[in-house]
Amino acid sequence: MTLTSLSFLTPGNFHDDDPGAGLEDTLRLVEAGERLGYQGAWVRQRHLEHGISSAATVLAAATQRTRRIALGTAVVPLGYESPFRLAEDLATVDVLSGGRLQVGVSVGRPPHAELIGELVHGPGWASQDFGYARAEALATNLASGYLGAAGTVISSPGNVQRPRLQPVAAGLRERLWYGGSSGRSLRWAAEHAFHLLTGNIGRAEESDDFVLQQTLRIEEYRRLWSGAGEPQVAVGRVILPTDSASEATRRRYREYKAERDARTHGPQGPDRTLFAPDLLGTSQQIAEQLAADTAVGSVSHLRLELPYELTYEDYEQILTDVADHLAPALGWRGDAEHVAA
Repeated sequence: MTLTSLSFLTPGNFHDDDPGAGLEDTLRLVEAGERLGYQGAWVRQRHLEHGISSAATVLAAATQRTRRIALGTAVVPLGYESPFRLAEDLATVDVLSGGRLQVGVSVGRPPHAELIGELVHGPGWASQDFGYARAEALATNLASGYLGAAGTVISSPGNVQRPRLQPVAAGLRERLWYGGSSGRSLRWAAEHAFHLLTGNIGRAEESDDFVLQQTLRIEEYRRLWSGAGEPQVAVGRVILPTDSASEATRRRYREYKAERDARTHGPQGPDRTLFAPDLLGTSQQIAEQLAADTAVGSVSHLRLELPYELTYEDYEQILTDVADHLAPALGWRGDAEHVAA
């Protein structure tokens, strides 16, 4: 592969008794990623958990502490969102960032719906359409077309104007991504011009081999792409380099990987879910494993998926080892200002 874009996905963990410290660590990590030359920092959005429940809010803060790095949501479950109100929030973040926002979304019945559904949608929440129409509506809103008939205007203090979603974030519609792994979701993403986020979880449809299945899906996605220009595909892997890790940290990484290895031996459960193995070792060892990964080799954008259970110090060590040792072995040079420095 020729790696030209390197990003990371952080879970934004915090402790129940001190959420502020954990959220501050997330912002510090985004700053560290920019210093190291990463092209992108993505955050998960989760509900009822010790993690980021409002990706737009956290990324708004990150816009004021960074200058170059792209800021992404991976992903926002749209089942709990108003496509119009979310579009307003995302457009505001994009304007604050100077056009650096990347928006990853997913559809379907969202997690914990039996607990949150009525709180969000009121009685009868189960009859809501949780399908692709919500993503289509978000895309339409982000395009910021005029609302109402041609002569419709609204008045506000000091201004009369045609109504449209504000602020207008030029180009944000073209920076929409879909997080998916099934054939159906990838086909929908390609046909509706959403770029593709695909990670270490898939579904056994044509093959029980995770890498082969993912490679086939990426090829199909590219064939079906209907948008302008080239589709972007970001492949995610959990990577645990040990170059600068202490022996105690290496032991924790080995224990973490061992707990998860059993799920990588074949399809799991009635949905035949596939999992990619975590990559652990020196950067040279991991580079050799990535060289044999045809899915990773078919793209130029690698996304590190940072585990939930680690500390800020662990995350910083992983990002540093990847930027200093692993990524350069794959042809990566960092963003332009990082290279110049």
